[in-house]
Amino acid sequence: MENKFIVETSARHIHLTQESFDYLMGTEGGKLEERAPLSQPGQYVSTTRLDLVGPVNPKTGKERIIKNVSILGPFRKADQIEISLTDSRTLGVKAPVRESGDTAGSAPIAIVNPVNGRRLELKEGLIVAKRHIHMTPEDASRFGVGNGDIVRVLISGTGRETIFGDTVIRVSPSYALAMHIDTDESNAAAAAGTVYGTIVK
Repeated sequence: MENKFIVETSARHIHLTQESFDYLMGTEGGKLEERAPLSQPGQYVSTTRLDLVGPVNPKTGKERIIKNVSILGPFRKADQIEISLTDSRTLGVKAPVRESGDTAGSAPIAIVNPVNGRRLELKEGLIVAKRHIHMTPEDASRFGVGNGDIVRVLISGTGRETIFGDTVIRVSPSYALAMHIDTDESNAAAAAGTVYGTIVK
């Protein structure tokens, strides 16, 4: 499978700074407990789950909430919450489609710790992550692409063959080869389980 790569579904999740985590937990110098490793080296799903809270729904008079959203570790330099466009509608916010790390001027969101009730109001940080492929420099050379390139990816053999355009190549020696799509994209391509993608010209 030299010309293919694994396609992974990235569910909604939260990245926090140490400061934001400590505020929500009511601690100082708190640590994330690893629940399971992720494919990217050093990344993991923690045992901590928080709630995302959007604005009040005028029809019900209640805040829109998505509960039990995982925090991924390790801590980041900036808070970032990644959701799908379906989640965006559920929360009643307009989260922009952005590359990870590009959060300036993105959507606001509140994060609530359901255990202690602490609430963190973020003015920005909520995005829909642009689909992307993580590659090492060696991978990029093999596929004939460079960091920041935009490619089209074919996912077939699922019963819902799909070509995803606007897929960003992200290159770093610290990455492992994998494409990441969100739950909406995964459902569109029936990409559950072990699925592979191919760059198409």
